[in-house]
Amino acid sequence: MIKHAEITERKGMNMNILSPSILSADFAKLGEQIEIMDKAGAQYVHIDVMDGLFVPSISYGMPLIQSIRKVTDRVFDVHLMIEKPERYIDEFVKCGADIITFHVEATEKTGEIIDAIHEKGIRAGISIKPNTQVDILKPYLDKVDMILVMTVEPGFGGQAYIDFCTDKVREVRKMVQESGRDIDIQVDGGINKENIGMVLEAGANVVVAGSAVFKGNIAENVKYFLQQMA
Repeated sequence: MIKHAEITERKGMNMNILSPSILSADFAKLGEQIEIMDKAGAQYVHIDVMDGLFVPSISYGMPLIQSIRKVTDRVFDVHLMIEKPERYIDEFVKCGADIITFHVEATEKTGEIIDAIHEKGIRAGISIKPNTQVDILKPYLDKVDMILVMTVEPGFGGQAYIDFCTDKVREVRKMVQESGRDIDIQVDGGINKENIGMVLEAGANVVVAGSAVFKGNIAENVKYFLQQMA
């Protein structure tokens, strides 16, 4: 399994990865639940940071990330749903991020942010909302490590998967293949046991699941997803 210390050295990135979203966890038992998903084999921990501006909700920030870094050495997959993410790259790296993904819609400095993330020695991802055209990604295919296709409107957990996003995943996979680069394709939003096969077939290889992991038996849910992704 991929560990915190190994992420910058990972080659052949298009292996299938499960990244449970702690937004759906029970925060009264957060450390315990992260340890359960870790032991069950989940490779990443997906951390949604919301500012109440780019999206309506406010979630959590650096202190929480720093505190849970103590309970797992899994990869911290930090998803910034915030305006002008360039303001906080240093802080998220310092508190333990291994991957920082930000929204192209939230900044006018996409290329500069990717470079700033790489300069810190970690991986950079860019994300698009469901209604954003995939062509906006093309200028960054030569440098980005991961593309996150949101399959719900960002900002709230527990939403239903938006069907037309499957075609967007296919478009992004085709674009990545044509680029000749080894770029991970992540999906986030409404992923469950019924549609996991569909998003993998469309070309995703990093799967974010929130409610589908944390509601019920966490260990069994993680193992189910990993079996489907094997």
